[in-house]
Amino acid sequence: MDIQLLTYLFVGGSFVLYIGIAIASRVGSTKEFYVAGGGVSPIANGAATAADWMSAASFISMAGIIAYSGYDASVYLMGWTGGYVLLAMLLAPYLRKFGKFTVPDFIGDRYYSNVARTVAVICVIFVSFTYVAGQMRGTGIVFARFLEVDVDIGVAIGMVIVFFYAVLGGMKGITYTQVAQYCVLIFAFTVPAIFLSVMMTGHILPQTGFGATLLDAAGNDTGVYLLTRLDQLVTELGFSAYTSGTKSTIDVFFITAALMCGTAGLPHVIVRFFTVPRVRDARVSAGWALFFIAILYTSAPAVGAFARVNLIETVDNTAYESLPQWFHNWENSGLIAWNDKNADGEVQMSAGDPFQGAPVYTGERGIHGERLLSNAPTDNPGEVYIDRDIIVLANPEIGNLPAWVVALVAAGGVAAALSTAAGLLLVISSAISHDLLKKQLKPDISEKGELLAARLAAAVAIVIAGYFGINPPGFVAQVVAFAFGLAASSFFPVILMGIFYKRMNKEGAIAGMLVGLVFTFSYIVYFKFVAPEMNSPEHWWFGISPEGIGTLGMIFNFVVSLVVCRFTAPPPAEIQQIVEEIRVPRGAGAAVDH
Repeated sequence: MDIQLLTYLFVGGSFVLYIGIAIASRVGSTKEFYVAGGGVSPIANGAATAADWMSAASFISMAGIIAYSGYDASVYLMGWTGGYVLLAMLLAPYLRKFGKFTVPDFIGDRYYSNVARTVAVICVIFVSFTYVAGQMRGTGIVFARFLEVDVDIGVAIGMVIVFFYAVLGGMKGITYTQVAQYCVLIFAFTVPAIFLSVMMTGHILPQTGFGATLLDAAGNDTGVYLLTRLDQLVTELGFSAYTSGTKSTIDVFFITAALMCGTAGLPHVIVRFFTVPRVRDARVSAGWALFFIAILYTSAPAVGAFARVNLIETVDNTAYESLPQWFHNWENSGLIAWNDKNADGEVQMSAGDPFQGAPVYTGERGIHGERLLSNAPTDNPGEVYIDRDIIVLANPEIGNLPAWVVALVAAGGVAAALSTAAGLLLVISSAISHDLLKKQLKPDISEKGELLAARLAAAVAIVIAGYFGINPPGFVAQVVAFAFGLAASSFFPVILMGIFYKRMNKEGAIAGMLVGLVFTFSYIVYFKFVAPEMNSPEHWWFGISPEGIGTLGMIFNFVVSLVVCRFTAPPPAEIQQIVEEIRVPRGAGAAVDH
């Protein structure tokens, strides 16, 4: 059975499973729609949280970044995993004790202000739409190659699937769909990693294969370590050594801190802890989620290294006509391109990206059959463009693994992208229907009316998310990093101080959120879109990149919040008493609507 048919079977079968779960779990109340009725078991919630957390950025893009950036990509591993520990230990149990449906709900009640609630809703929309753009882009990339459709059509297919199980099932449907998606994505990520580890190093576990020596074609130990070989390959091509870093220490620190604190402020992850029955269950489910997440995150460095070695050894200095079929398949999807600058007919990889953004085809073929490009400058030595988001998806084909493994990875990539997209879209819809409509604009709305509004808001959000998926502002993990920066600069300080500092008042929280969000968003937009030619260390503030600027925005948020709160009235006594109570994590703390 060929790859194409197997892909249709694997991906199609997973869609049937997801939609079937959504139909079986369709909801009839707002509590089920927002927090799955608050009755999800800790293990199931841990798996769902892991799927919600391990988005297209984790599954598709992170290993690609590691494959190309090497040591510099460690910021993603440290930031995302460290941030989850921060969330699980520092915030989740206390937010569960507070017992609200959404993050804006917590902020609105804790800071006794609808203005604070509205600002939080605005922050949710900014963060979630930035994040969901990466997920829809990831979906389009998967479909572009494996279903042989255009990336835009792939995004549209993903929109339809998400619509069914997010709008019909709400959080209840999403939770149990995400449990299934976790099983699919983790199996899809680890199976090819194990295959490649055994083939290349003789180690079953990719975690140990990453530090092992390579085998030759006959299966004999060469005595050359994987990372030593990779360093040799990339330096011969003119790149920096794989195991050396090029980022400044301050930028590494700021990016890592932005990813950590952004994780702890992500609304779609926080809301998962409202779905369990008790406060204790929030802690237990956090532990399970961390275990489930670690399986993928500890495998990703090995996957990135395996892919880069195989890619260079397969493609570099190879005649175009002799390249394996996977190269031509990805070329047809628009995610790989080659420009024969020296007209020798051989594909030559070297440092430097020869394209301004993604390759733009003229519609004509060259003398070797390659698709001719209109945006390849002649003053750059590079001949090859490879979208780093395809590394994991192409890895089984590059390593010549069985066809069913290739199809499995396609299903896993779709599961990773759609699981997080659904959670984000639900957060957006609940912020609009619950925090704006129910809490402020129309407090007398019926539960049926609120549920309808939530579904309509989710449908509109899906359309907007699809647009951003078709017109993304960067590659998947980069877009997601911006979302984490926005979350760190807006939500993390007000949530942290809302729990641990009872003197923090509404004036301080509102001022801090606005300053952090506006500063971070403006910095990112300026360097990425307004003046991209200035996007280099010599022009950044203190050498901090747009991916790390959320940390500085967070610092501004803390400072402004604390200063403003000291010069304004303290919170009412009853609010201070609530803060005292939620720091004692006992009792059910059932999610309530009051």
